[in-house]
Parts: sequence; structure tokens; C-alpha cells
Amino acid sequence: MSDMEGMMPELTLNADAAKVEAPTLTLSMDPEPAPEAAKPEVKPVVIDDSMLTEAEKKVVDDFSKKIDLNDSQMILQYGVAAQKGVATFSESALKNVSTKDLGQVGDTLSSLVVELKSFGQEEEEKGLFGFFKKAGNRIEAMKAQYGKAEANVDKIARELEQHQRVLMKDIAMFDQMYDLNLKYYKELTMYIIAGKKRLAEVRSGQLEELRKKAEASGAPEDAQAYNDLAQMCDRFDKKLHDLELTRMVSIQMGPQTRMLQNNDTLMVEKIQSSLVNTIPLWKSQMVLALGLENSRRATAAQTAVTNATNELLRKNADMLKMGTVATAKEAERSIIDIETLQHTNQQLISTLDEVIQIQREGAQKRREAELELGRIEGELKQKLMELRG
Repeated sequence: MSDMEGMMPELTLNADAAKVEAPTLTLSMDPEPAPEAAKPEVKPVVIDDSMLTEAEKKVVDDFSKKIDLNDSQMILQYGVAAQKGVATFSESALKNVSTKDLGQVGDTLSSLVVELKSFGQEEEEKGLFGFFKKAGNRIEAMKAQYGKAEANVDKIARELEQHQRVLMKDIAMFDQMYDLNLKYYKELTMYIIAGKKRLAEVRSGQLEELRKKAEASGAPEDAQAYNDLAQMCDRFDKKLHDLELTRMVSIQMGPQTRMLQNNDTLMVEKIQSSLVNTIPLWKSQMVLALGLENSRRATAAQTAVTNATNELLRKNADMLKMGTVATAKEAERSIIDIETLQHTNQQLISTLDEVIQIQREGAQKRREAELELGRIEGELKQKLMELRG
């Protein structure tokens, strides 16, 4: 779309403003890379009273005056109600997502697709006899199958309608959750602004006075009072930071809630399309299929007879050829194949060669054994003479 916008001609009523650009010549086949669009600079959001209405500013001003930073319990409980509200809201959204199984809707839609596709896929008996056996009651079989499929489709349609009602309730609930989260977000914003305003007043006023007093008197109790209030200010500052984190969670929950709501809306639209388009269209097509079946039967019967006849003739011709050729080959074949005689002769010659070789090796080993026996006898005699000497 950006490329089309760049090519869009500019219209003007000022003839002098028309700009004629000379064509660009290049020796490179690759177009010049377009300059990268600069990313817009993100401007940080500052939480102040500029995001409040006049009425809300007055509420914040009045409330900030009631904040006592010397009260540790007040600091501990500051904004907790709004934080709990956001936590409860998050748990509610999580529970809704975890307990709702949109996979059931997908399974139901898948079942609808399977049911619609399975129509007309009944198993038929093979062969010409099977065709004529089925042809007589095919219309009745289709009607019976259509009735069964229609009952299953109507059951699936009722399940889809139930899913649709549940999803529509969830969509309305998400609207309520979004409004409730918006309320918590606004409360947290006002708590933070009021707290920051009061904290700034205390630090610039009471805390500064205590610091000057402690420096002037040098008394430890004055220094301790200054230190206590400073710590309370730090604790309250951390508390405001916690509220800002909770506020960010609330901000993120807004688009997340809308995303969940949008998912449910898309699923409702899908179910509605199946109920008002897919199923009625399937039923009308089945009526057409039943009407076309009557005109198809005669042509199908003739086609089946012709195909069966041609198949029979081809099979008989193939069998005749195979039988004739096999008979001729067997008639010309010798009682003993020459290859068999050659193999027998080669095995006989190989056997004789191996026997001769074995006999030669046996004679050689006997001669070597005789020499070894003589040597052993000589060694023994020599050893006996040594013992007598």
C-alpha cells in the first residue's frame, strides 16, 4: 500500500506549482534502496493532573489533604482497595480463560466437516454384479444415508447454538470487565496523583522545616524526628511506585480483555456462518444430488457393462498369450539344461583338486613330523648322557 501511495499522482490547481522531475538513469539492475522510515520517538507518559477532569482534580486535591505521612498504617493501606480490585479482576479473567475450552467449539466444527464429507462414501461391492446389486436400491440407500446424516448435522447444529449462546454471554461479560478495569485504572491514577502531590508538599514543607530545625538545634530528638519523617516519605514513595506498577497491569488488561473478547466474537461469527450458510447449503446440495441420481443410473449401468466386457476381453487375451508362450518355452527346453551339466562338471573338478591338495599337505606334514620326532629323540639322548657324566 505504501508503494502505491508513493506512485499516486499529485493534483493541483496551481500551474506554477507543478514539479517536473528528470528521469534517473542507472547501470545497476537493483533499485536504489528506499530510506528507512524513522521510528517515531516514544514520549514517556507523565502521571499528573493533566489527565484528570476538573471534577476529578477537585477530588484529588481534597483527598491529598487527608493524607498523613506520619501514620504508618495509612501508608500501608494506601490504595490497597484499588490494587485488590485489579487483582480480583485479573483472577476473574484468568478463571474465565482457563475454564472455557474453545477447543470444544473447534471439535464440533470439525465433526460437522467430517459429517458433511462422509455423505455418499459408503462402501460398495466390487465388480459388475455388485454394481447391478446396488443400482436398484441406490436411491433408497442415499435417502436413508441423507436422513442419518441430517440427524447428525442437526445434533451438531444444536451444540453449535449452545456454544454460541455461551460465547455471547462471555462477550457481554468482557464488556463489564473492561468497564470495571477502567474504573480501577482511574482510581489508581487518582491515588497516585494525590499521593505524589501530598508527598511533594511534605518534602518541601514539613520535612524541610524539620531538617532546618535539626541542623539549628543539634538535638538528637530533632534529628530523629527529621529522619523518621524522611523514612516515612521514602516508604510512601515506594508505595506510590507499587501503585504505578499495578496501574500498568490495569492498563495492559484493557487491550488483553478486548483481545479475548475479539476471539470470542470471531468464533461466534464462525458458528453463525456454519448455521446460516454451510448447513442449509449442504441440505440444498443433497436435494440436487438425489435429483441427479435418477438420470445418472441409466448411463452408469451402460458404462459398467461396457467396461466389464472390455476388461473381460483384455484379461482373456492376456491369459491366452501367457499360456501359449509358456507352453512353447517348455516344449523347446531340454531334459537337462547345459548350464546344469557345466555346474556339475566344475564342482567335480574342484572337488578333485581339493582332495589332491589335501593329500599333498598331509604328506608334507608327516615328513615334518618325522624330522621333529628325530630331533626330540636326539635331545633326550643327549640329556641322558649329561646325567651319567
